Amino acid sequence: MSVADKSQKKSGGLGETVSVIVQALLLALVIRTFLFQPFSIPSGSMRPTLLEGDYLFVTKWAYGYSHHSLPFSPKLFSGRIWGSQPERGDVAVFKFPPNPSLDYIKRVIGLPGDRVQMRGGQLFINGEAVKREKVGEIDNPDITEMNRPVEVWRETLPNGVSYDTLDLTPNGIGDDTREFVVPEGHYFMMGDNRDNSTDSRFSVGFVPEDHLVGRANIIFFSIAGGASPLEIWRWPSELRGSRLFDMVR
Repeated sequence: MSVADKSQKKSGGLGETVSVIVQALLLALVIRTFLFQPFSIPSGSMRPTLLEGDYLFVTKWAYGYSHHSLPFSPKLFSGRIWGSQPERGDVAVFKFPPNPSLDYIKRVIGLPGDRVQMRGGQLFINGEAVKREKVGEIDNPDITEMNRPVEVWRETLPNGVSYDTLDLTPNGIGDDTREFVVPEGHYFMMGDNRDNSTDSRFSVGFVPEDHLVGRANIIFFSIAGGASPLEIWRWPSELRGSRLFDMVR
């Protein structure tokens, strides 16, 4: 084989490698943009449903697509394409309205036109009290972030969706609010950790429909203690094996 042949073969092999890498990156971009996006839980606002250290897949097609569905949110178009309305009780990822560079995750509580209010820790939607029953206490700091037992209350929304909430502080600042009237094209979001959640009761405000990114679907990994998934040596003590592949409800 001549020197020219060897050079040509090496050049061809490099070109094939670059082509494979480019194709893989494009495939990953398509999957992330249109199908699934990985998302990690950065705070405790959705405890006990979601914990810091949970890693989720978010379904991007659940509510259609807006420019926020694209990486870096380029304003290539307005509104939503193939849009569909979230269901009450969905756990949704959305862009923080005051700063759309930030992703938030909360539960959809109020739909367009709804009236939402908290009274004495009880949720009211359109003037009707949402069913709420105490189901016990959790005395596990990994779930509650508290070194004491915390009350757990199960809410059941008008459409039958049930989930657990934490009551860290009786008569907390978010337990009594004004009545919020959700504008058309917007949603009212709340965290399940009611006394430790920045949500639509506070600075989040109403979430425009084009800020929705997708619906939380499944937990594919979970690790406690602030550990990184890359710290494999911490898996034996910190991996939350019981949460792997749990559906988000």
